[in-house]
Amino acid sequence: MKILVINAGSSSLKYQLINMQTEEAIAKGTCERIGIAGGKLTHKANGKEFVIEKELPNHTEAISLVLNELVDKTAGVISSMDEIDAVGHRVVASGEAFTRTTLVTDEVMKTMDEIAELAPLHNPAAILGINACRAVMPNKKMALVFDTSFHATMPDYAHLYAIDYDDYKKYKVRRYGAHGTSHKFVSGVAAEYLHKKPEQLKIITCHLGNGSSISAVDGGKCVDTSMGFTPLAGVPMGTRSGDIDVAAIEFLCRKKGMSMEEGLSYLNKKCGMLGVSGVSSDFRDLTAAKAEGNERARIALDLFTYNCKKYVGAYMAALGGLDCIVFTAGVGENTPHIRAAVLSGMEAFGIQLDASKNDYKNDGAIHEISASGSKVKVLVIPTNEELVIARETAALV
Repeated sequence: MKILVINAGSSSLKYQLINMQTEEAIAKGTCERIGIAGGKLTHKANGKEFVIEKELPNHTEAISLVLNELVDKTAGVISSMDEIDAVGHRVVASGEAFTRTTLVTDEVMKTMDEIAELAPLHNPAAILGINACRAVMPNKKMALVFDTSFHATMPDYAHLYAIDYDDYKKYKVRRYGAHGTSHKFVSGVAAEYLHKKPEQLKIITCHLGNGSSISAVDGGKCVDTSMGFTPLAGVPMGTRSGDIDVAAIEFLCRKKGMSMEEGLSYLNKKCGMLGVSGVSSDFRDLTAAKAEGNERARIALDLFTYNCKKYVGAYMAALGGLDCIVFTAGVGENTPHIRAAVLSGMEAFGIQLDASKNDYKNDGAIHEISASGSKVKVLVIPTNEELVIARETAALV
């Protein structure tokens, strides 16, 4: 079985074609600048990279170009579209409408339109990608795999906000979380690595990147997560503010003459590491700036690691113990000093880092970076959200 995994953004589209017998990506790539001048497809297959510069006016054109490359005599990996058994789409937010992977139907897409506002930066783009695939591949079975599904197991006291309960029931305003496919994947891999069943473990998973979230996983199920109603909440991120007093938002909007929509755009795109540092949203740039004595870059990094530390501590309490901490995603996998800062001073809780093990160059492997005497294992596990989407899709179809 071969599953095509699609992750559509507003002006981009990432894809992988995964052979489920080996669980390996036999082709992958990215379409860039969709709907913007200077469109480009970067396609990787057969150990080679193929770049096609072509205007991509919409997602349908982008999908068509991808499919042409997959069957191309030089760059392709399949002889015809018949070899693609199904398509799995990554969707950030499902609200309470969907709690598990779901087959695409007209009725499902109608519901998707209705809940698009739950993730205004992500869901509308996903819908564009899904509709484009349906137009180009009308007879293929397609599945929606939601970032929020893994977090659907949170108990009510963890996912509810202290608002009028009738308003929650009417508008479904609550904590949903995100990055669920990543948290699910790495917590499962951690159990395998530790030779334990997921049901036996209490794990904190730290998905740290330009977007960051931390989850508490008890017995293989999510019991709490840092992102909230949207991916704006939680720890500060590349350009997102993370947790903030809602009264401060009203204050800022009034002082800066912004509408609520402009205020949310400000919090999503101009805050976080970028806003605090004034340098960049990229942690590599911030690390270099801090080394050069930039005080705001230092503050931004300290702000990030301190907030991550607070969530780890809170989730240790929520779990009633801890067996393992996992770091993953771009920052979590590639930035030793961030991992060290997040866990510094936590020896009293049985968490001890081995500095020499932690200081390695990412090679795509699993690394155990805790000291030999640490009661809590600390692992760095490369995430693979696409494989989770492919697995979920294959199981459903």
